[in-house]
Amino acid sequence: MKLKQRVVLLAILLVIFIFTKVFLIDNLDTSAANREDQRAFQHMLSGLRVALDPRLEHTLQSPWEIAAQWVVPREVYPEDTPELGAVMHAMTTKKIIKADVGYKGTQLKALLILEGGQKVVFKPKRYARDYVVEGEPYAGYDRHNAEVAAFHLDRILGFRRAPLVVGRFVNLRTEIKPVATEQLLGTFMTVGNNTCFYGKCYYCRETEPACADGDIMEGSVTLWLPDVWPLQKHRHPWGRTYREGKLARWEYDESYCDAVKKTSPYDSGPRLLDIIDTAIFDYLIGNADRHHYESFQDDEGASMLILLDNAKSFGNPALDERSILAPLYQCCIIRVSTWNRLNYLKNGVLKSALKTAMSHDPISPVLSDPHLDALDQRLLSILATVKQCTDQFGLDVVLVEDRMTLSHL
Repeated sequence: MKLKQRVVLLAILLVIFIFTKVFLIDNLDTSAANREDQRAFQHMLSGLRVALDPRLEHTLQSPWEIAAQWVVPREVYPEDTPELGAVMHAMTTKKIIKADVGYKGTQLKALLILEGGQKVVFKPKRYARDYVVEGEPYAGYDRHNAEVAAFHLDRILGFRRAPLVVGRFVNLRTEIKPVATEQLLGTFMTVGNNTCFYGKCYYCRETEPACADGDIMEGSVTLWLPDVWPLQKHRHPWGRTYREGKLARWEYDESYCDAVKKTSPYDSGPRLLDIIDTAIFDYLIGNADRHHYESFQDDEGASMLILLDNAKSFGNPALDERSILAPLYQCCIIRVSTWNRLNYLKNGVLKSALKTAMSHDPISPVLSDPHLDALDQRLLSILATVKQCTDQFGLDVVLVEDRMTLSHL
């Protein structure tokens, strides 16, 4: 074979290889890995609608014991969760045996102990569903419904890194006040005909209480992670300064990701890819307030980035805060599994899936239609950002294989 013919043949083979690579990624149904992603996606869709049912079949364990056994270093709950509805039913119906001020933080919350000894965090309703939070993307009070929606989005994305959350109505007069600590009880007041409380936190003010509708308060309850899994707090490498006129390094240094990659725990292991997954998650929900994050202690970078405290989300459906995606567009890497899942959710699937997932929640409808529409639009922006990266650096650089076998023994 002449040299010219060899060159032409090599060129043809190269084109075929590139086309095959693109086909595998874009059509998401050819390789074994993509077939596994397709199976996981279909499995997720089939279990989206979680009916809150008290029945626990084939076990003598309590809902709290089951949920505690789900937790492993890379998941809060497993892919297969037939008992999920029973655990969430218990979260929204079990008797409250103690109520106290929430753990320290900036926003109002209460720490409740449910029958059986399970801790949950209660966040009260502060806004109507159609209220638009103006100003900075991290402005306003916590949104209880955002916690519910974020949990179900975590399920849909296949991350399974967010603690369980469900809506709940509580009677402040009959369920909370009789079992409240003196510290919490001292923050109760009556405004008109409504029972209110303002709690203890950095921004808690007597002049800004959360008020029930009469005695009935709508809120969300988040399942406390088991004490055998203590948390470690980390400063987010793409955190904001929250100081007017002062930018964080990532906001002006185009090579910032290169520096991050040289520091632990981002120089090896899954943590940097978790950061990028979280940026995608936060961009979809409009959360620009993840200045810190938690992992399990003594994990040496191997455990997941846990998706805690998602209540500064779904504030303004018209605001797409692109800076939230900085880890993605500065590092230009993404898990193949995440990329596949995002592609499956195109063309209105994401909005439909989230609406279905939240339909059985006690506080449904959880989100207004503008927020659901915003999710689909933001998804397109994420896909466009990844395409810019692949156009610049190539598929082999941007799409990173990162699959870990999990055990729930």
